[in-house]
Amino acid sequence: MALRNSTRTGVVGVAAAAMAAGAFMVPARAASDTPPAGDGHRATQRSMDAIVKAGTPGITAQARDADGVWEATSGVGDLRSGAPRGKDDKFRAGSITKTFVASVLLQMEAEGKLSLDDTVERHLPGLVRGNGNNGRRITVRQLLNHTSGLFDYLDDEKYIETYTGEGYLKHRYDTVPPENQVKAALSHRPPSKPGAKHAYSNTNYILAGLIVEKVGTRRSYEDEVRARIIEPLGLKNTSNPRTSVHLPRPSSRGYSKLFKSAPDRIDDITEMNGSQGWSDGDLISTTGDLNRFYKALLTGKLLPPKQLKAMKTTVDSPGAPYAAYGLGLARLETSCGTTLWGHAGGIVGWLSMAVTTPDGRHQLAYNFNGDWDAASWLKLTEAEYCNTSP
Repeated sequence: MALRNSTRTGVVGVAAAAMAAGAFMVPARAASDTPPAGDGHRATQRSMDAIVKAGTPGITAQARDADGVWEATSGVGDLRSGAPRGKDDKFRAGSITKTFVASVLLQMEAEGKLSLDDTVERHLPGLVRGNGNNGRRITVRQLLNHTSGLFDYLDDEKYIETYTGEGYLKHRYDTVPPENQVKAALSHRPPSKPGAKHAYSNTNYILAGLIVEKVGTRRSYEDEVRARIIEPLGLKNTSNPRTSVHLPRPSSRGYSKLFKSAPDRIDDITEMNGSQGWSDGDLISTTGDLNRFYKALLTGKLLPPKQLKAMKTTVDSPGAPYAAYGLGLARLETSCGTTLWGHAGGIVGWLSMAVTTPDGRHQLAYNFNGDWDAASWLKLTEAEYCNTSP
């Protein structure tokens, strides 16, 4: 799931953020897994300070490299009290959730419980039907790499009306069963045929979560994520909120500009029912936990070689911030030619990014507690890996 705003509910795709930022385009020089030497993380800190000066309330970040762990913040975590952002802040990580979900399904494939080439119909019989939608023609793999062709439920007009502006403030505490989101998507004809092209749709990962529950031995998608990833990796600050509306402490407040007609109005939207993100974007985490997760993933501690190779087998994602998209994992190319793997996440009130070099030796994770500066979303990554700053 990605951020909500006044013109569109739930998701403003990370593609728009990247295009505005002008980052992750064609590499300017030979690829490298390390940034230019001599400046440490000072460029990253300067970039954080500049983004806060431009209007984002606050930023928390963590980098890990050969020199150790660097943690930094800029700005405030609470506009009312002026309290600063914390280095250990917990926040809503949005679509970074998708990498966790894909990892669970790939573990299940390694255990022989499913195949990536299974149809959706096999695991969710009768669910994906009508208006030209056909679960018998869509595979698990196509859900995970966004080539299913399914409509994004967050583009549904009724869904937008319910969760935009005053509608969002009225309904943010509502529990939303995943079947409601599937129903909204299937009320539309699919924009493209299965396998025809990459088109980011949060509907894919709602269905992926339902498959996790159908195939798994535990009671819920959240239980599978906890047992398979969170507990084995010791991610003590990571959780799936289920229907809770609260952020666990320590945390900052999250802010959004919900009204196009009032562009300077900022609403505190920290509290929201976790079910409104679910398996496409409900994860709560910290920069430290996200860095530990992606290092473990890329260095083979979560998946056997066959499944990790499948996860890193990509399709082109034109117009997105990613050079290519695998199975819940994206490949990025910075302007200085550094190859990165990771995922971005946006949800109402929050923007996040977590990336790592292919060898897991240089990582970066960060979070904004305001969702409106999409043009600056990816600048920290450029600063960290290319030593660029304002």
